[in-house]
Amino acid sequence: MPEWFIPTKPAIPYLLGLIMFGMGITLTMGDFLGVIKRWRLVVIGVLAQYTMMPLLALGITLALGLPKEVVAGFVLLGACPGGTASNVVTYLAKGNVALSVSMTLVSTLLAPVLTPWITWLLASHKVAIDAVSMMQTILWIVALPLAGGLIIRLVASKLVLRTLKWLPLFSMVLIAWVIAIVMALNRERILEFPQWILLAVVLHNLLGLAIGYGIARYFTSNQSDCRTIAIEVGMQNSGLAVALAAKYLPAAAALPAALFSLWHNLSGAAFASAFGRRQS
Repeated sequence: MPEWFIPTKPAIPYLLGLIMFGMGITLTMGDFLGVIKRWRLVVIGVLAQYTMMPLLALGITLALGLPKEVVAGFVLLGACPGGTASNVVTYLAKGNVALSVSMTLVSTLLAPVLTPWITWLLASHKVAIDAVSMMQTILWIVALPLAGGLIIRLVASKLVLRTLKWLPLFSMVLIAWVIAIVMALNRERILEFPQWILLAVVLHNLLGLAIGYGIARYFTSNQSDCRTIAIEVGMQNSGLAVALAAKYLPAAAALPAALFSLWHNLSGAAFASAFGRRQS
């Protein structure tokens, strides 16, 4: 059954494009204005995400002695923007949803430049990385669908509002499809060193949450904002990492992002539940 997904590997960029289009139609002009209102916290959070997560990825994988292609995949994952799931987790954790959306939006808009550059800077000594081509791909599968979704929202808002309730399910199905493709392509590789990759995924996510919270706590005493920045820093757009790894890196490089997709939803739910109960 897993082999059924292998022929659909070329569809990965298009699947991600659909996910980003879905994100675009959920945005409003108020989200962009929110970035201006909360610019200080947005800058703090985005800087923490684009510095700490790639460095954590490199440090953890080198410490565990993981293969070079997996190291590159982890660095790529760490260099990706925040994922849309973080907005849901922030809501459940009684965080600042407006700040969460602002951070996700800004980190996503910066991704075409920062994601390939950081990946090249930290991982090009492990595997060959074409940063310019990667930048072009991110523009095609992230920036353009996002802009397209925003335009559709502006010109056909009534129609869009009727479909919004189905978007989370639609995105989940597409992400599950992408994960299935990666798992099918790497069945044998997974069995070679599953515990070390999984340990690295868990450490990367949990340390990201902890460091994100610590950095936020230094700059603000507002617990809602601290939780939000922690979630945004610790949760990555693993779908983008899978798509880029599948296109530009060896096959095993997509494994970290695929496993991260599964794990960060579990850890995010636990994080949200713990803080949600505390607030209640």
